[in-house]
Amino acid sequence: MDASHFEWMLDLASLGWMRREKIQQRHGQTLHEYQVIGRRLPSEQEPTPKLFRMRIFAPNEIVAKSRYWYFLSKLHKAKRANGEIVSVNEIFESDALKVKNFGIWLRYDSRSGTHNMYKEYRETTRSAAVEACYQDMAARHRARFSSVQIIRVATVKASDVRRPYIQQLIQPNLKFPLPHRVQRPATKAARSLIIAQRPSTFY
Repeated sequence: MDASHFEWMLDLASLGWMRREKIQQRHGQTLHEYQVIGRRLPSEQEPTPKLFRMRIFAPNEIVAKSRYWYFLSKLHKAKRANGEIVSVNEIFESDALKVKNFGIWLRYDSRSGTHNMYKEYRETTRSAAVEACYQDMAARHRARFSSVQIIRVATVKASDVRRPYIQQLIQPNLKFPLPHRVQRPATKAARSLIIAQRPSTFY
């Protein structure tokens, strides 16, 4: 195998990796939390425009900027043509390995109108909780990514949890019983094809 053929294979592998990353970002499989700061363009009437900061959950920075201008046009009548992005920073959590309870306030558009909703999730990060919320809204209400607007994400104490499907997971003595237990031999030599009695797998 010559060097040119090897370089061609590396280029093909990198193209496949980039295509897989684009597909994951397109379908929103990995969400990130971004802090986007923008403002209107300076003018004679307003030489120092006011800064507007938002925390956006999006698969990449491009989608985060697009969502930022969408929300800013709804809230403050500011357009992308007459504004600028000051900074875009990704927010990382310090305790990403600790399981927490998250409450999410959201608004989504359905076939019958716009609805407000509060949902709770048990995840390790805010991004994972929001991603689970998008999956849940798509499964239960057929709500697309563009139809769901995340208003607020907050950590909820165990005593303040309201949803029963989360309350059952924060019990102090939580157990997951295994009523149907199949005993399997350690090695293939210890396995018997014919036994004298049918084994009991219920305990």
